[in-house]
Amino acid sequence: MPMQAASDLDLSPARTHTNLAPAALVERAIAAGEGRLAADGSLVCLTGDRTGRSPNDKHLEDTAEIHDKIWWGKVNRGITPEVFEKAKAIAIAHLNKQPELYTFDGFVGADVTHRLGVRVVTEQAWHNLFAQTLFITPGSQSDAGDGSWKHDWTVLNAGRHRLTEAEQAELGLDSPILIAQSLTKREVVILGTEYAGEIKKSLFYAMNFDMPEQGVFPMHCSCNVAKDDPSNVALFFGLSGTGKTTLSADPDRALIGDDEHGWGPSGVFNFEGGCYAKCIKLTPETEPQIYAAIRFGSVLENVVIDETTRKPDFFDSTHTENTRVTYPVEYIPDAIIPSVAGHPKNVIFLTADAFGVLPPVSKLTPEQAMYYFINGYTSKLAGTEAGVTEPVPNFSPCFGGPFLPRRPGEYAKMLAERIQHHRANVWLLNTGWTGGPYGTGKRFDLRYTRAMVTDILNGSLASAQYHDDPIFGLHIPAHVPGVPTEVLDPRKTWADGDAYDAKARDLAARFRANDEQFIMTDAVRGAGPRG
Repeated sequence: MPMQAASDLDLSPARTHTNLAPAALVERAIAAGEGRLAADGSLVCLTGDRTGRSPNDKHLEDTAEIHDKIWWGKVNRGITPEVFEKAKAIAIAHLNKQPELYTFDGFVGADVTHRLGVRVVTEQAWHNLFAQTLFITPGSQSDAGDGSWKHDWTVLNAGRHRLTEAEQAELGLDSPILIAQSLTKREVVILGTEYAGEIKKSLFYAMNFDMPEQGVFPMHCSCNVAKDDPSNVALFFGLSGTGKTTLSADPDRALIGDDEHGWGPSGVFNFEGGCYAKCIKLTPETEPQIYAAIRFGSVLENVVIDETTRKPDFFDSTHTENTRVTYPVEYIPDAIIPSVAGHPKNVIFLTADAFGVLPPVSKLTPEQAMYYFINGYTSKLAGTEAGVTEPVPNFSPCFGGPFLPRRPGEYAKMLAERIQHHRANVWLLNTGWTGGPYGTGKRFDLRYTRAMVTDILNGSLASAQYHDDPIFGLHIPAHVPGVPTEVLDPRKTWADGDAYDAKARDLAARFRANDEQFIMTDAVRGAGPRG
């Protein structure tokens, strides 16, 4: 049986508020000085000096039950059960000192046969509203069940307590921040960071461990479906900032979800009940659905608002480039609720290539699909992690490396089986730079990217004429309606072709160096760059 919240945590009714209505949480957050109400009705909150995730402070309890299943290394760094219990005790002691606490009891997973019951305990009202917005409330429109709730996972968010030097020494750590997770106890402890995304990603990590044992492939992707054809389902894989939320919010298609999904025997389902979008440089012209979703019940993180008008300034990055908005999925017009769909026809890998050498769109063979999925090339974008201030080329296995407890090959195998069985087309879409690397070139025009996605999803690009990129072997279409032909060939966008060749070969060599760590068939490895 999964463990409940620790028995010495005081969750007595006299001091604990469970699943309060959003209006009550907003009122309490404002009264406590946690946030301000913007003119559009959204709650604006700051997360302190941590405005992105802290992956270097994440640690996993190492137990005999799970040890051999884990992809140990840079992503998954172990701590002993004794250290985990000490960290939990520190969090509980801090939470017990608070005059009141907030709990959210709900679900992760829109498919009632494949979901986890979660309890999120917070000291701040706005963190509770964040959890309520992103996850599924029992008995709500997003709950496809009978409204009853079970308890699988517990998140203890004591983010305002930074570990003292003495506590760090006791735990054997060198940081005042700790995100500790136990897959055995099904518990998460958050200390020292108020960035709410740690709540969301810890539970995604939980699903990435638990779902494969239920025959479900967990995915770091967004998903939508054609409004006039429920069989036309599409997935968009990618790390933060590559376009998952932006491209899945399409007025011509119905949204399933913007970030985390499972692909099970019956099809795809959203893990969440809300969306978490980057909003730096957001405008109603470029992203009308997301812009319109910012209203009462949504939460703006680290967004600057005008002191007089209280209007958000989405172009002001004073606090961070990683400004965020959280809103319920039903705030997107025509979203599918409960968030379930059939099997995908198209799978799109999103990469923000900071080298500026990958084509904006290419069709992948099954072997290329496996190669580019398991390598997961993209760029970490500014603000998404602590210390990242400009795009950094990065390989993130399965386009979600920081959230993978299991070995990447397990997830790649699940994807390969499903693509083959359901005959899905797979594409690589570069939403990064063109005409040169970051600092010289510019990011692809969103209008062109949307045009490419439209032709992928309406089926016309699958039958287009293609030519092969000489270095990467990628299949580049000769023509996409609404996109200048020269944009499709990255070399033609550079002023200096020789400089392009050198940079492309540099990236190809990085792919080859990275793929050495993975076990692949000769066919899959041979589908990589030609150098």
